[in-house]
Amino acid sequence: MNVLCALDDIPDGGGFEAAPSVLVLRRGGDAWAYRNVCPHFSIPLNYEPDAFWTYEGALLMCAHHSAMFRFEDGVCVDGPCLGASLRHIPIRIDNGRVLIEGESIT
Repeated sequence: MNVLCALDDIPDGGGFEAAPSVLVLRRGGDAWAYRNVCPHFSIPLNYEPDAFWTYEGALLMCAHHSAMFRFEDGVCVDGPCLGASLRHIPIRIDNGRVLIEGESIT
């Protein structure tokens, strides 16, 4: 079983680095996972560990150049990489745990 974290580890409306370079976003009982790499400069989306900037539980902002990404699909809706997407990592929620779908997170 590939457990990333507990759903409760992730702040509601925020993000959490559940594994090296793996960002999990949460809104209520829903969660989405992405590589913690901005498609604009290939750098982490945060300055400090687990310090992710989110707006209204719907958008994630890159701390380096303010690109805004939707939680649901990781698409950039504002900023220098408009239309680009974060790299999605398939997950599912089971019994309050966030699990990776498939064999690994590579």
